[in-house]
Formats: sequence, structure tokens, C-alpha cells
Amino acid sequence: MKPPSRQGDRWAVSELGEPGGKDMPDTRVEHADAESGRGRSGRLPEIVRELLLQLGEDVNREGLQETPARASQALEFLTGGHQMRVDDVLNGALYAVTYDEMVIVKDIELFSLCEHHLLPFFGKCHVAYVPDKKVVGLSKIPRLVDMFSRRLQIQERLTTQIAETLQERIRPQGVGVVIEARHLCMMMRGVEKQHSQTVTSAMLGVFREQQQTRDEFLSLVLGASRT
Repeated sequence: MKPPSRQGDRWAVSELGEPGGKDMPDTRVEHADAESGRGRSGRLPEIVRELLLQLGEDVNREGLQETPARASQALEFLTGGHQMRVDDVLNGALYAVTYDEMVIVKDIELFSLCEHHLLPFFGKCHVAYVPDKKVVGLSKIPRLVDMFSRRLQIQERLTTQIAETLQERIRPQGVGVVIEARHLCMMMRGVEKQHSQTVTSAMLGVFREQQQTRDEFLSLVLGASRT
């Protein structure tokens, strides 16, 4: 990560995705039970098996014999955010600090399931806030994004949930969130637009009230894509 070096810069940027960066936040969310198959499956494998039968498949053929169990575990992992709590994710990582300029964590990888068709949508999330006497541990922001993404979602609600939770828990001067995502429900079916992208934003506090702050954030995270 190469932070801005100019004296008096009004912002600090954390850019995810640089391999080997010692400051790169760990975006993994602990969900060992679901990944290992020790989750909350219940009747889910039975339901997946019945679904395959209704689709006309032979559930006894080699390729599908373990599919009900595997698909159940995958669904538990992909919706594991429903079982997570904000307090556990943030884990008290709020720190008193004298810093009141913009903090941005950009290019957070995001994967979620559309609640309308149960198909994935994926892309990047950019989060910014202007602290008011407290900052949050950088890795907690991607973890919060993961928590809300790993649910049955729509992009608009996901964007708002991230912004409102940070505003409520950190009490900053403002929060800005932008999500850029591609939806397989629009790419694989329906209108079948392969290159379409959906961009949503949520602006709270100074990001909503001050155009200069909002424009600064958007220019830093979207850059040339806005033109």
C-alpha cells in the first residue's frame, strides 16, 4: 500500500488487493462450521435433493450423489451473515484519535446472493468516513461488508445497511458507501446484458450535506469511471 505522501493531504486511503501488503486488512469472516459441514443443515440436503428431482435429474448418478450435502454447506456459508452480530464483527475495535479527515477503504471484494433469484451478484465496495474523535480498525470495515453481503440481499439495501451501521456504531461526522456490482440474474437470464453494472451509493452526514466532501470521495473511488 502506498499512502499519500503530500504534506497536508485531507484523506487517508486503504486500497485492498495489494499482495503482500502488511497493512492489508484480512477480509475473511470466520465461518468454520458452515465450511466444514458442521453447520445448521437440518433438512436442507433433503430439500436440495428434492429440488434436483423436480428438475428432472438423476440424483443417484455419480456427479450428483454428494451434491445435496455440498450445496447445503455452500448455501450456509453464503448466507452465514444472518447468524452474525455487528458487535462480534467490530469486537470493540474503536480507538480514540485526533484525526478528522476522510478515511477510505476501497476495492473491497463483495459477493452476495440476489434474494429474488438466488443468483450471485459481485463486485467492489468502497467505504469512507470522516472520524469524530474515534476511528475503527481498518479490517473491521471489510468484515462488516462481508457480514451484510453473506445474506439474501438486494444491492440497494446492502449499501444502506453498511452505511447506517457504521454511522450508528462509530458516530463519525459522516459515512459514504459506493457499491459497483454485476448481477448474474441480469447476465445469465432475463435481459442477458453481459456488460451491465449497477452502482449504488449511500451518503450520510457530511457526505450528504457537503458537496465538496461527496465529490472528493467519489473522485477518489470512482475516478475516471465517472467521465
